[in-house]
Amino acid sequence: MKEENIKKKFINATKWSTISEIAARLVVPITNMILARIISPEAFGVVATVTMIMSFADMFTDAGFQKYLVQHEFKNEHEKFRNANVAFWTNFGISIFLWLNIIVFREQIAVLIGNAGLGNVIAIACVQLLLTSFSSIQMALYRRDFDFKTLFLVRIMAVCIPFVVTIPLAFLGLSYWALIIGSIVAQLSNAVILTVKSKWRPNLYYKIEILKEMLSFSIWSLIEAISIWFTGWADVFIIGSALDPYYLGIYKTSTTMVNALMGVITASIVPVLFSTLSRLQGNDKKFNTMYLNTQKFVSILAFPLGIGVYLYSDLATKIMLGNKWSEASRVIGVWALTSSIMIVFGHFCSEVYRAKGKPKLSFLAQILHLVVLIPACIISSKYGFWPLVYTRAWVRMEFVLVHFIIMNYIIGMSIWKTLRNVLPTAISAIAMGILGYFLQQVNDSLIWSFISIIICSIFYFGVLYLFPSMRRDTIGLVNKFMPNSMKNKIRNVIVKAR
Repeated sequence: MKEENIKKKFINATKWSTISEIAARLVVPITNMILARIISPEAFGVVATVTMIMSFADMFTDAGFQKYLVQHEFKNEHEKFRNANVAFWTNFGISIFLWLNIIVFREQIAVLIGNAGLGNVIAIACVQLLLTSFSSIQMALYRRDFDFKTLFLVRIMAVCIPFVVTIPLAFLGLSYWALIIGSIVAQLSNAVILTVKSKWRPNLYYKIEILKEMLSFSIWSLIEAISIWFTGWADVFIIGSALDPYYLGIYKTSTTMVNALMGVITASIVPVLFSTLSRLQGNDKKFNTMYLNTQKFVSILAFPLGIGVYLYSDLATKIMLGNKWSEASRVIGVWALTSSIMIVFGHFCSEVYRAKGKPKLSFLAQILHLVVLIPACIISSKYGFWPLVYTRAWVRMEFVLVHFIIMNYIIGMSIWKTLRNVLPTAISAIAMGILGYFLQQVNDSLIWSFISIIICSIFYFGVLYLFPSMRRDTIGLVNKFMPNSMKNKIRNVIVKAR
């Protein structure tokens, strides 16, 4: 595949992925804002523990085959579809096995995660495992072909489900059942749409030799996924065991809202970046350039967003969750700040490792982080909820350090080059943060908060514009993503003005 063709596909795929994620990330907070005012924090805590179990089981149903289908170079469509078929039937068989085991041991699982008596809830919620086994392979094929336009349709349909299912059920008083039923319907929608529109359909073909070849790559992706699961859910498990569902609901809902907000930036780029880097894995120079350009673009949005939410966490909490979630403000603030750093310096590193065909590096990074994360969370939990919250948020900086070391000494991406790449955005965001702090001292009214946010935004981009490299890159980026019709209109206006 030619370099220019890859660039065009990357830009087009990113457009659709970005539109999809922006639409989804705008809708999801709205639904959560409504649900947070209807459903109690305890109910969100229950759903968090159920989601933890389901996400763990879901890793095994995928078994890393999604990433294999995106990353691997196939000889032709026939070979690709045969591999997809083997992956699908393997996923489906594993999902049935896991669901049956969850049904049998549902009460023991409920006790283990600190929610005794919710065994039936867990068993019913995990029916989604069967549905995701239908959609996961289809999604991999769409991503491999850069067909993010179809994935846009699927995403939009899924995010609209809460308005017709979850919210009405919540108003009827179904509490956590409203969230669970809405999630099941959304997964069913994904499976149906992806299967109907796909060029590939499951058929009765299976070959052990293909499975063995896929497992040689996928087994490490699965091990990596398990380590990522522990990294992402260790804090939830500890809070669920040491504290009550109220604090778990406060914590998980707050971090989820921040992740949804920051995900507007990352979720649209990660799948496209992995697909693109996988196609460029044989050319180190172009591979590194694509990674650094993506990191720089993300930093333009991530740094000011993280600092902004930290400064205005009280306002963000009132808007997103309502007055009864006031305790969530501090969680939202510190999680947003550390997330912005983690996103810029660590979030895309795993995509680099996998695109290079080295998922073992991602697993190594996760393990080196877990050996610090788990003891830190256990020790801090003994001192209460807030020490645990701040420890969990800032311990991620150790994860960034681990990625720096691996990227520098194994991948060949120097730490200095990575830091220098985003230095202008970091300086601009810090300057904006200092200004925002002093503006908050002027007045604490709601109107002034919105005015000061606008002032900070203008100031940030003004400072950023002072850096010639950022000015050039931003203009180039706009030119790439701007439709030709709009470019022609701007060009005509300039000509007439002359």
